[in-house]
Amino acid sequence: MPFHQTTLPNGLQVIAELNDRAHSVAAGFFVKAGSRDESSEVAGVSHFLEHMTFKGTDRRNALAVNRDFDRVGAKHNAQTSEEDTFYHVTCLPEYLPTSFDVLSDILRPSLRDEDFETEKQVIVEEIRMYLDNPMSVAYEAAKTAHYGGHPLGNSILGTVESITAMTAPQMREYFDRRYSPANIVLAFAGKGVWQPLVELAEKHCGAWKGGPAPRQAVPAHGSRAFRAILRAEDQQQTVVGVADGPPLESADRYAAHLLATILGDHTGSRLYWALIDPGHADGAELSYQDYNQSGAFFTFLSCEPDSTRENLERVADVYRGLMSEGPTEEELVQAKNKVLARSVLRSERPMGRLASLGFHWMYHRAYISVEQELEAFGRVTSDDIRRLLADWPLWPMTIVSVGPTTEIHPPA
Repeated sequence: MPFHQTTLPNGLQVIAELNDRAHSVAAGFFVKAGSRDESSEVAGVSHFLEHMTFKGTDRRNALAVNRDFDRVGAKHNAQTSEEDTFYHVTCLPEYLPTSFDVLSDILRPSLRDEDFETEKQVIVEEIRMYLDNPMSVAYEAAKTAHYGGHPLGNSILGTVESITAMTAPQMREYFDRRYSPANIVLAFAGKGVWQPLVELAEKHCGAWKGGPAPRQAVPAHGSRAFRAILRAEDQQQTVVGVADGPPLESADRYAAHLLATILGDHTGSRLYWALIDPGHADGAELSYQDYNQSGAFFTFLSCEPDSTRENLERVADVYRGLMSEGPTEEELVQAKNKVLARSVLRSERPMGRLASLGFHWMYHRAYISVEQELEAFGRVTSDDIRRLLADWPLWPMTIVSVGPTTEIHPPA
């Protein structure tokens, strides 16, 4: 599939992977603006701003934004993470001009005071909803405990206090700084023709203004702390563990994804057979998250409160066992089969390719085809996994326990 890239005079980078066999096209703006870019005074502003983009522009109110997407059957959404805010739309090729007109329009929102105050209450309610979820509470507390004052410990949603105190001028200042065209990648995937796509970008985005928006991405090193949070109303104990891992800039990220699959995939992994299949826990998973200049392995455990200590011992035994012996060839082959199948299945949809294209270009300035990605996973050996575990040990790790008991002590 042909790949194209150019940079508009204002600094907006435009990329596309085109596929004549596709029947749809996806477009997305990748803005390097996430919770790690926020100060404590505007904690949660990136996610809040994502909401505000759909509240209206100089050309459309909130109703018109949704109506104009809906009238051509376009699927649109946005999401905010520690690293980025991602706006995207998928539609039939003949409706891309209309859909892109709306998508690009909301990237220059009005940010009206009345909309700001209304949406503020929506965000506060969203935060309170997540505070009712034990896993969300444990995850946020684990990030805070692990990263301390590092920006990766920032909450994506912010707090009730930070959102309540935030002002519209603060949001506008953040928008002007972080939503500069030089800080955005525009990507297309699926059916299309390159030159008309460039013309579409120039027409709708060429007048955007703004200078560079550098990020001070300092590597993070976790604390390996332990914290127990009492939630007497919970029926289960929820535990989240965090261990440092390779950053997204590292080629070891491929081995890290395979390691997480071997140990903590939701089916057929070492944690599954050690904890879930025997009935010791109802949830036990490991995932790998690659960040700009940092990375992390997240362990998730949910079980009966009285079984928490024993289950943490089982988790420790599983991790120590792999750290000592490495994976079997059978485990590595199975993990590769899972990861490769998921990569191929995801890539068959333009939207699935869009996310990979945009994030790789934003952080690697590289086009990585599906074939190259599969080859990178295929090259990982058992020795690579062993070396990864020597460089990035999974145990000990930061542990946060949330639930009806605090009578828990992490294994030595």
